[in-house]
Amino acid sequence: MKIIVASKNPVKINAVRLGFEQMFPNEHVVDVEGVSVPSGVRDQPLTFDETLTGARNRVDNAQTEYPDADYWVGLEGGVDLHGSDMAVSGWVVARDRDGLEGKSMTNTVYLPPKVAELVAGGMELGEADDIVFGTTNSKQSNGAVGILTGDVLKREEGFMMGVVGALIPHRNSELY
Repeated sequence: MKIIVASKNPVKINAVRLGFEQMFPNEHVVDVEGVSVPSGVRDQPLTFDETLTGARNRVDNAQTEYPDADYWVGLEGGVDLHGSDMAVSGWVVARDRDGLEGKSMTNTVYLPPKVAELVAGGMELGEADDIVFGTTNSKQSNGAVGILTGDVLKREEGFMMGVVGALIPHRNSELY
């Protein structure tokens, strides 16, 4: 099974590998390759709708550039305002060579006001996290959710659960 992940981020690539292994334990996951393709949305999506669009655009672009795969998976993290609070979540879109598409959100957590203020001011979440929490390159490691939970929940696990959700139609294709 060849899977193209529309990201070079090692957290996202590993989340896809783990999600496929969980959902298809009898399949041999041969190749999981991360590629860089544009999302077609802002670097920091500011609504969950924009975040889903970014994940879907990544799948479209990966499928166009790398057509010889069994699956293409796009993962996009973004924020959304709920009143005066800002939440962070991610969308995962998984498409197979027959065109069947599944999608799912990761867990959603609310950001501390200082982080939300920086993001609302135009900063990417990873950069805002690094400033507020004194970390470096957190978006390619534990991310906001890992920092805020003391690594009880890691970014990779959240994306892996999103991958599992996005693979439901593929595991149950007779229903979709």
